[in-house]
Amino acid sequence: MSTTNRRGDAQPRPLARHGQLPRPSAMKLIGKGLALLVAIAVASTVSIVAIAAWDLSRSIQTVHLGTGPAAGPVPEISAIEGGVNMLLVGSDSRADSTYSYGEDPESELNDVTMLLHISQDHTSATVVSFPRDTFVPIPECPDPEGGTFDAMESQKINTTLSYGGLACTVLTVEQLTGLTIPFAAEIKFDGVIEMSNAVGGVPVCVAAPIEDTHTELYLDAGTHELQGVDALKFLRTRYGVGDGSDVTRISSQQVFLSALVRKVKSADTLTDVSKLYGLAKAAVSNMVFSDSLNIDNLVQIAKALQPIDLSQIVFVQYPTVEADGGLEPNTESADALFTALSTDQAVGLTSTDEGRGSVVDPNAVPAPTDSAAPVEPDPAASTPAVAELPDDVLGQTAAEARCTVGRTLDDQ
Repeated sequence: MSTTNRRGDAQPRPLARHGQLPRPSAMKLIGKGLALLVAIAVASTVSIVAIAAWDLSRSIQTVHLGTGPAAGPVPEISAIEGGVNMLLVGSDSRADSTYSYGEDPESELNDVTMLLHISQDHTSATVVSFPRDTFVPIPECPDPEGGTFDAMESQKINTTLSYGGLACTVLTVEQLTGLTIPFAAEIKFDGVIEMSNAVGGVPVCVAAPIEDTHTELYLDAGTHELQGVDALKFLRTRYGVGDGSDVTRISSQQVFLSALVRKVKSADTLTDVSKLYGLAKAAVSNMVFSDSLNIDNLVQIAKALQPIDLSQIVFVQYPTVEADGGLEPNTESADALFTALSTDQAVGLTSTDEGRGSVVDPNAVPAPTDSAAPVEPDPAASTPAVAELPDDVLGQTAAEARCTVGRTLDDQ
């Protein structure tokens, strides 16, 4: 099996494609509860829970990460103990999708790669986005059909999903960050569409017009309630925002995600059973999960996220520098970021990409106070220190209302 070890002239082996793996026996479990954010609904009825749990348990898909034994006994439903590292991968595959886009609908690149870290005491969460054009070393990856795929010294991180599946993306990010990632999930285009529909749209502020012939997205300046295909187009647009780079696209995606988190944690969503069920159904029906994740685990993770204040949910970009044909890691700044996460410190931003990918919303009102009851502090736990990140680690908190900087065709 040939490999590529250099970015310049060597040819990589063909990227592997894989079929759907069998579902583990855990999928037969029913009656345990909803999934994801449904777990934090205060007013879900017994009948909705029973029906939804049965329906969701039939539709969830899983894949083994190859980093340890298959999942063991299902835990009790409660907030997960300790910290969480979970990788979320957004595939650009349009195979069997309701949304047709681009020349290669069966392409399976990880268009979006995000790492969720929840602190041990559940008081802070950090979401790290890895620019798709970043050259990284790829370790040996398990082949679901047997054997392994060879390691590669330097390839773009967005090739890992095609090369060795979800497990390969996890192993690559583990090697890059030094963190252990026991949970992972892959979402495709239809999942984004259905999740935005389930919450009734996401209010997104646009500071300047967005014009993108690639995604066919055209938005005037102002606030737009995005859902369905329009929400997907917004998350996909690259040439229509910022400077046309994936780095400023990430800033635009963080504007959307922050607005989504604020809406999901708002009182009208948390008390609307149909919205919560729809959100969970949309997620589970359109995602592939590592076999370490089942409905109960998802509920536990959701319960760990639920009490975290919006100001303590931080979205950051993995720090990079420009390189020939893409980006390379800024290892010094990246080390500072992942040292903080590995030692369970909350992170503080010292800079944003103000004016490049997003700007402060001039009409923003203060984010609502979370309606959840405060968490009783653990007297045995010490308050984690806040690690101030280098100024090239850009991002925002979920509490910040920002506007995407649009880009017209005249500027492209």
